Amino acid sequence: MKLWSLLGNSQKLDGGAMFGNAPRAMWEKWSPPDAENRIELACRALLAQPLNGKTVLFETGIGAFFEPKLRARFGVQEDRHVLLDSLRAAGFSHEDIDVVVLSHLHFDHAGGLLAPWQEGRASELLFPNATFIVGAEHWQRALKPHPRDRASFIPELQPLLEASGRLELVSGEYSLALGDAVRFSFSDGHTPGLMLAEIVGAERIDGQPHGGVVFCADLIPGRSWVHVPITMGYDRNAELLIDEKRAFLEDKLARNVHLFFTHDPGCALAQVTRDEKGKFGVAHEVAELHARPLAA
Repeated sequence: MKLWSLLGNSQKLDGGAMFGNAPRAMWEKWSPPDAENRIELACRALLAQPLNGKTVLFETGIGAFFEPKLRARFGVQEDRHVLLDSLRAAGFSHEDIDVVVLSHLHFDHAGGLLAPWQEGRASELLFPNATFIVGAEHWQRALKPHPRDRASFIPELQPLLEASGRLELVSGEYSLALGDAVRFSFSDGHTPGLMLAEIVGAERIDGQPHGGVVFCADLIPGRSWVHVPITMGYDRNAELLIDEKRAFLEDKLARNVHLFFTHDPGCALAQVTRDEKGKFGVAHEVAELHARPLAA
């Protein structure tokens, strides 16, 4: 099995919103802001092939579905669908994807499921041969969002996914489409039912898999958020997220599971570390994956 990191459309968002209650004097050292206080963010997907005999894409980024006014409001930098370009560069097309795994359905993670915006044209679902895997609890949230996060969802997306006949809702550790090759866990701090997908490593120690890769989604958007107290203003429950993140990092450190970051513009993959004071960090940072073996 090989892994590719695939860049989608990039964003610039307010740094204060992305770092919650951390002061600018702290976060600007990690992510220097522009004149409008915005920081650079990636929307990176992970491609694995073959995984359980299939070509699997983890997330699709923000895509290019926004009309120009909203594209500017949300800081989307490109008007084309960058993920489709990245797929082609890796030797694939969206028609080649057998399974799309979605940690959640916020527009910066699921917008890439849709074709680029064209005036007067209805929204169109891409990936015509893929099964779409979504957490069951989060699916209910997407159908009936809270006023606090309603703007994070794409109203037309859920009906399109349901109408495709290729939607699989997951409530346990494994899915029908991917079997025991991918193990799921869930988090509620960022959004109810956020689904974290771990590509299971081949090594077993005391019955537990070691050496895999986990898609961190918005539990840990990038290297700066590995530090346990750092959360986003977008998180629904920051205190819960901190507790979830600590347990998540302890588990991944113990089992040598590498972290895959979706929003970090400079790092796709890293290994968890913890210093003598108990502070988590990362090492062996990798900017891009190009047909990288899982065990490399």
